Amino acid sequence: MATGPIFPAAAAARLEDRKLREARNRGKRPQKRGRLMRLLLSAFPLFVIPVGIYCLMAFTTSGDPVAIPGLGEGVFLTEKGSPLLAILSERFFAIPMIGGDIEWVMTKGDALLVLSIAVLFMEILKSTSTGTATIMNHAASMLVFIGCLMLFLLHSNFATSVFFIITVMALLDVLAGVVVTIVSARRDFGVGDGFAG
Repeated sequence: MATGPIFPAAAAARLEDRKLREARNRGKRPQKRGRLMRLLLSAFPLFVIPVGIYCLMAFTTSGDPVAIPGLGEGVFLTEKGSPLLAILSERFFAIPMIGGDIEWVMTKGDALLVLSIAVLFMEILKSTSTGTATIMNHAASMLVFIGCLMLFLLHSNFATSVFFIITVMALLDVLAGVVVTIVSARRDFGVGDGFAG
């Protein structure tokens, strides 16, 4: 019974194994060029990028707490907001909309959140593999989350909604990465069992 069309990934893996065996039998070893760089990139948590950008802004900004206006005049949500809120609420870019004299304005904080969402997506894609580098990535992602949580609780410039959402995304990166890796490993184990019998 041919299993090629039903399980194309398994057939491709068997073909690759056969090619490696044939190369070894002829005395040629497969090239290992770039393997270390791939291992480092897959073990590196990409979530360091948005956290690092926020840290650059936070550690270069100082000042007194700022008042955050509320919905009405003279009403303030808080008068002790993080000094970084002024920078995060600055205009990053604006696009005029088709329906009237309205502009869609994206602030610097919004742009950082969009970058964080894109990085979270890439991290979840990276976690579908089951290897040593993936386990190292999960451990490093856990360290990034712990660092984010400590900064949020202890430093005044990190007490913003933007950084809180980034911290929640760092937690989701850890949890989703572990869950996706476990599900992928179970699927690989199940497919391997199916071919063994």
